[in-house]
Amino acid sequence: MIPSVSNPASKRRIAVLGCTGSVGTQALSILAEHPDRFEVCLLAANTSADGLAASAASHRPTAACLTGREEPPELPAGTKWFHGADGLLAALTAAEPDTVLNGITGSAGLSASEWTLRHGLTLALANKESLVVAGDYLMTLAKKTGSQILPVDSEHCAIFQCLDGEDNRAIRRVWLTGSGGPFRTRQLDTFESITKNEALRHPTWQMGPRITIGSATMMNKAFEVLEAHWLFGIPAEQIEVVIHPQSIVHSMVEFCDGSMLAQCGVPDMRVPILFCLGYPDRLPFAFEPFDPLKWRSLEFVPFEPERYPAIELAYDAMRLGGDAGAALNAADEVATAAFLAGQIPFPEITRISQRVMSERPVQPIRSLADAIAADKDGRLRATAMLHSTNTTSADDKQHD
Repeated sequence: MIPSVSNPASKRRIAVLGCTGSVGTQALSILAEHPDRFEVCLLAANTSADGLAASAASHRPTAACLTGREEPPELPAGTKWFHGADGLLAALTAAEPDTVLNGITGSAGLSASEWTLRHGLTLALANKESLVVAGDYLMTLAKKTGSQILPVDSEHCAIFQCLDGEDNRAIRRVWLTGSGGPFRTRQLDTFESITKNEALRHPTWQMGPRITIGSATMMNKAFEVLEAHWLFGIPAEQIEVVIHPQSIVHSMVEFCDGSMLAQCGVPDMRVPILFCLGYPDRLPFAFEPFDPLKWRSLEFVPFEPERYPAIELAYDAMRLGGDAGAALNAADEVATAAFLAGQIPFPEITRISQRVMSERPVQPIRSLADAIAADKDGRLRATAMLHSTNTTSADDKQHD
């Protein structure tokens, strides 16, 4: 067992949302290493009943929830059962967490983020879509209630650390690094033939399918541009994206005096997860450390707009404002699911997302209901475009 840095007077109560996913399972392994500091008070997942039950048996939380199933799995005595989207918010109320680790995938995580900030709690945010969909609203809410948002994404966790104690007026640029995904060197004229299995082979990270496809299109990086804008109050013109295949430098901040700060480490999500759970302390952790001799040659190259057209959509969303980000995320979720189902070619994911965001009228987001409405509208428009695309393809085949 790894000793903790200090012994706080009381344990920090942690709610782990998305507990059977990549971030959630890694977080639970970290929490198990520090039982003197943390107590898991809530476990929530979508439909993975067996995974939830296994984690509940180990951590014995106050509450457990499946948002996509009504039937309860076998749970320890004393663990209250909840189900459904509304059940998740009721479970949060019952569990009384100090920190909510939101590892839910997609816009489904928005309500839990809003609940956390509305109650003035600490949000360890792995659900970047919350800020993509409703960044202005959520950041205003966090300021009003005094909530702290700790970014779990490796890039934003890196920026958070580089900006510690710094004045934003001293920032010249923020550099978001990206591996470039599996198609960094692939011939552009072959993108229409990219298969699902090819797109799911990320070169450096192990993640769920939606995020992995987002890393292949670089829509995930577009979302990170928006997340950085909202989290740190940095204007669009000061946010740059650079391709860094080794994924060792997780992001960089350039200051007006010419200084550059970078946060480095092996590509292991447990590092930013541990940082956010333990903050403001740094807790010891047994893992493969960064070896500068092993990584003495690091590569940084400009991203190619024609290879990664999704990135520009982030800047379009910032220019449009309002609920443009919500529409972009909704369309990407629908189009990504369609690609994984074999319904559309790979480049169509970005094309549909761009059309949905640019063709619909932009509305302000003043409430959670506004964000949910924009998400629904974006999904309906993307679905209609998919139907149109598939109908056209079928007609073309008949004429052939």
